[in-house]
Amino acid sequence: MNIFRKIYINYLSKLTPQTILVLSFASVIFLGGILLMMPFSLNGTSISFVDSLFTSASATCVTGLIVVDTATFFSRTGQIIILALIQIGGIGVMSFSVLFLFFLKGKFGIGSREIIQETLSFFDTIDVKSLLKSVFIFTITIEGIGAFLLTIRFMFDMPFGTALYQAIFHSVSAFCNAGFSTFSDNLMQYQSDIFVNVIIMLLIILGGIGFIVLYEFNKMGIKNFDFQKFSLHSKVVIKMSIALIFIGAILLFLFEYNVSMKDQNLYSKILASFFQSVSARTAGFNTIDIYSLSMPALFTIIVLMFIGASPASAGGGIKTATLAVVNAFIWSKLKDSKNVNIGFHSLPFKVISKAIIIVVFAITTIVSFSFLITIIELHNIPFSSNADRFLQVFFEVVSAFGTVGLSTGITADFSNAGRILITILMLIGRVGPLTIASAIGSKKTKDIKYAKENLLVG
Repeated sequence: MNIFRKIYINYLSKLTPQTILVLSFASVIFLGGILLMMPFSLNGTSISFVDSLFTSASATCVTGLIVVDTATFFSRTGQIIILALIQIGGIGVMSFSVLFLFFLKGKFGIGSREIIQETLSFFDTIDVKSLLKSVFIFTITIEGIGAFLLTIRFMFDMPFGTALYQAIFHSVSAFCNAGFSTFSDNLMQYQSDIFVNVIIMLLIILGGIGFIVLYEFNKMGIKNFDFQKFSLHSKVVIKMSIALIFIGAILLFLFEYNVSMKDQNLYSKILASFFQSVSARTAGFNTIDIYSLSMPALFTIIVLMFIGASPASAGGGIKTATLAVVNAFIWSKLKDSKNVNIGFHSLPFKVISKAIIIVVFAITTIVSFSFLITIIELHNIPFSSNADRFLQVFFEVVSAFGTVGLSTGITADFSNAGRILITILMLIGRVGPLTIASAIGSKKTKDIKYAKENLLVG
């Protein structure tokens, strides 16, 4: 045991935190792909390794894109494996890895702190041990409450055992922002059910707002709650999240009033608009058929998926805080201000530069994968015969990068090459383009300063 412990610690010490993060996710995805191919995971059918790997990646990266129907294709055992992958991916593979390292070493070292902060990035001074403990407590507590409430509702439609299982699966999937459902129509059958809609929305919001916000709220307590006592991070995340939910809901309501929701009453239209706005930012559940949405609504969802959830959360995307920083930077330049301010705080250069790099990497990644998949899937299809196909591909790519899982239904039509590209994209979206680049890049770089020279831009 001591030999294996030394080998494990020695191996970790030679890798960068970014590399460990990427390898951890990739390892879990590969193992999950193998398990999902086993006969006990399937309902008497067979599945190719590409499809099982795709499903495993979608679950581990808490995306929700599927190439086979989860409800009918996989057995109860297979669904439980998918649920376990969602839970591992939602909390973060590195959270488990660091916890395991903690048991081996008895305490958190500098390397462990760097690893955990790649998944739950925050201030350098944070108590990582306390945060990691909170992550597990918050996850189990919130998912448990969600499962309890959903069980009560599902018992009206199915036996207790089935209701309990469905409630646990959807509670975990919602809090981890995965969007996987064991109902073939996702949540469309509960489109007008305010109880199910509100519970799922709350789980998505709590899972997507970030563990840092939950951690600070827990330390503050309900009795001593004061919004002004939150850190700048939490204030920005909460304000941005609320703004995006309402803006998204209003736009979807206006665009779909007489389109996909034309046959619904006003109450159902409002409920569906808010649910889809919340889910679009990273969860992937749907109460409306995405293929039936109008072009403006699809574009709205694409923007919401690109922005995604908040830092240190189960969700993907560029993150709400990143958008806030970039907006503040642009606004400061328009006003010709020397400092970039949010509220009564000036942001350091390293935060601004990282936000800009994240956005640039995200756009580059999405454009590159859209181009590659277009070449593979659409190279022999004339624009005149299938003009909307590219929008479907682009929608799918943004959904995969944002680890959302909403789909117009084109994923199952992709070739193996296209599915592999989407699998890679889901991994990039989960760990972040910046982390991938850092893992591939050299650990040591030379900082060379040359003579300054102007360059005309714009």
